[in-house]
Amino acid sequence: MRLVTVGILALWLSGCAGVVATPENLEGAPATLTPRGAAYQDLISLPPPAGRIFVSVYDFRDQTGQYRPAPASTFSTAVTQGAAAMLTGALADSGWFIPLERVGLQNLLTERRIIRAEFERFGQPDTLPSLRAASVMLEGGIIAYESNIRTGGAGVEYFGIGASGEYQVDQVTVNLRAVEISSGEVLANVTTTKTIYSKELRAGVYRFIDFSRLLEAEAGITTNEPVQMAVMAAIESSVIHLIAQGVENRLWNLPSEIDFNQTILADYLNAPIPQL
Repeated sequence: MRLVTVGILALWLSGCAGVVATPENLEGAPATLTPRGAAYQDLISLPPPAGRIFVSVYDFRDQTGQYRPAPASTFSTAVTQGAAAMLTGALADSGWFIPLERVGLQNLLTERRIIRAEFERFGQPDTLPSLRAASVMLEGGIIAYESNIRTGGAGVEYFGIGASGEYQVDQVTVNLRAVEISSGEVLANVTTTKTIYSKELRAGVYRFIDFSRLLEAEAGITTNEPVQMAVMAAIESSVIHLIAQGVENRLWNLPSEIDFNQTILADYLNAPIPQL
């Protein structure tokens, strides 16, 4: 019986060894495109607009003031600082908007001055067209990040052999609003929230094989949903909700032959708001 127990534990430990990633495994993984979730699939499946809208995004800042908990660096923020790039990408992928470069506007103006200087140097007429003006300006940011809004776990142990699991739920909140440039009126305002799941599974054994021999082994795995993926999903969802609100309020339109109630926009607009 003792040999059978030791054999089973040896097989279990060999299986656990395959779970642990070595530096060779990590370095050997090729670079890939960023994985995308269900919100992105909805975003690229939207019906086409009657006409695309020129929009400007100057910034989409982290307004949470949250930093990573210890033992991470106290100078590392809890959420990404690149949300403006995520928003610009989501607007372009939706097919409803034409984002205009405003985050790097100073760099763009510098390059245009260089081009005009070359025209002048070679005696050529200045044929550089003027920059396009936006019809709508998009404002907002990451407005909240809450940790440990829900935690839990379960475990069992019998004769020194046991297993347990724990989970933690965080959440990130994003606000997006469309502003009419000529009047400054806020045309639409959307706030979306995305949960972030983390879980840990552990198993171990602590048992005397005989009076003088102790067997002790432990293995586990932790999975943390990337915060930037949650931020990206919240931004993509907010863009869809913004488009749906705009169509409902006749700020922008679908082609006349498309029935709004038969599109995914209606599903988002009519989705119930979760209660606390």
